[in-house]
Amino acid sequence: MDDAQTEKNACSGRTILAVFAHPDDESLACGGTLARLADSGARVVLLCASRGESGSVRHESLVDVNDLGRVRSEELLEAARTLGIADVLICDHPDGDLRWADVSEFHEEIVAAIGRYRPDGVITFAEDGLYWHLDHIGVHERTYTAVRSLGADAPPLYYVTIPKGVMRAVVEAGPRGEAVGEGKFWGIEPDVFGEAARPATFVVDVRAWVPRKLAALSCHRTQVGPDHPFARIDEAEAKRLLGLEHFRRAPTESRWESIIEQMGEPVPSA
Repeated sequence: MDDAQTEKNACSGRTILAVFAHPDDESLACGGTLARLADSGARVVLLCASRGESGSVRHESLVDVNDLGRVRSEELLEAARTLGIADVLICDHPDGDLRWADVSEFHEEIVAAIGRYRPDGVITFAEDGLYWHLDHIGVHERTYTAVRSLGADAPPLYYVTIPKGVMRAVVEAGPRGEAVGEGKFWGIEPDVFGEAARPATFVVDVRAWVPRKLAALSCHRTQVGPDHPFARIDEAEAKRLLGLEHFRRAPTESRWESIIEQMGEPVPSA
């Protein structure tokens, strides 16, 4: 039996729950892993805390700013289909205020999703929220406390991070343009990504799924614009820069190992 069939046997009938803040977080943070899980037979469920109604718009012709939440929700559904995500749960918590608003409500929604889907593992942001985005940090906090509240019966929780230097390399891999600003990634200093992230403990090889990750990112047209940095690097360079997605297991009472860990490779200790 080859490795691909072994992975499909392990993933069949399993569910993974991913919890993120805005439409596009899922594709940027771990789109390759979600696609690999889906292709291997796992049911991937995405819980998105907001509709992203306060986000920026990369090109005014793409949407009326007053309708941004609806359009971004539609973009998310398109990206989810691209990645093979089975179920998308979109909440209506206020974009830009996810760390402080509706704390108990969002906690209960995460707990309810875990109870409904009984996932083999949960994925969310690490403590740094990828680049210190307060909404991302709020989702990290809510997901951690929700999983921890379930004690030893909780599924394993995994934090995804982007290593420092990756986004700088993406920005510099192609010609710079107005869509990313001078040396920036969607208006964000690329060196902020992973600036103080704790080291990953395992990586998932998603080189074969990088084209799907890029296609999913392109679905988020209002956010990436017509000339986003990922669209301007060739496939070989994209696989080199984005072919590994980095994770760390959270310190909870869960006692089992998820299929996410099983498909990963450990990062050697320094």
